Amino acid sequence: MAIKDLETEKRNPNTMHIDTMSTLEMVKTINREDQKVAEAVGTQDAKIAKAIDLASANYRQGGRLIYIGAGTSGRLGVLDAAELVPTYGIKPERAIGLIAGGKGAMYVAVEGAEDSEELAQKDLRDLNLNKKDIVIGLAASGRTPYVIGGLNYASHVGAVTIAVACVKDSKIGQVAQVPIEAVVGPEVITGSTRMKAGTAQKMILNMISTGVMIRQGKVYQNVMIDVLPTNQKLVDRACRIVKAVTGVAKEKAEKILHQADKNVPLAIVMAKTGLPVAEAKKLLAGHHDSVSEVLKEK
Repeated sequence: MAIKDLETEKRNPNTMHIDTMSTLEMVKTINREDQKVAEAVGTQDAKIAKAIDLASANYRQGGRLIYIGAGTSGRLGVLDAAELVPTYGIKPERAIGLIAGGKGAMYVAVEGAEDSEELAQKDLRDLNLNKKDIVIGLAASGRTPYVIGGLNYASHVGAVTIAVACVKDSKIGQVAQVPIEAVVGPEVITGSTRMKAGTAQKMILNMISTGVMIRQGKVYQNVMIDVLPTNQKLVDRACRIVKAVTGVAKEKAEKILHQADKNVPLAIVMAKTGLPVAEAKKLLAGHHDSVSEVLKEK
């Protein structure tokens, strides 16, 4: 299919005269179009869930979340990787964003970089890609050579491969284990895929990475519990988390947190079960550090 015939490149009949609309009418029109995004993403629920399950299993074995893309798609991947580090306290090397053209392409387009399959293969080889890793290829058009090359190389290595596109029967979807295709329709501004397509990709990445972190035991109930209390403010936050999810008094939460060497998941298990440090630690280790799994048995 020619680029001009892709859904992401067609003209939107609802915005043909957006340039002559009042500002309020313009805003309302954009908002109406944005409302279609969540619906399009919703059609991919089963595939997103499959992506989370496959990625979670590999991540638990030490694999890395590696995002590859060009332009807006590449920037969204870099953003998702970067935000996981402070949000869930993971090591920076466990979530990596690759954008065609390198770091400079985050700010200035690097001409021709997205057209090279070999460049993506080199970028992944430089990371020593292995079969435990997870490669998420992002391309609104579903046909970016850089992403196709990266997914092909990842498949050859044996890594989990996930494709995120905004067209049906995408080329990147054909070379990935899990093809996610949220068809959001023509953009408000023709071809400006940083809009609806970008929003859809961001939503999908939010679900995948959040789901993977939940499956790693980083969340108990709906609270982020893998806090690293490196200063007094964070120690206080850790104490409040233990108190909130276990119902114990503040003084007891402080005492248990101290006994757990400021390890919040461990402190929660101790507070909920009454177990000493060693036994609680053993239980957590036997359940992939998932507080929820431990407490199901107690």
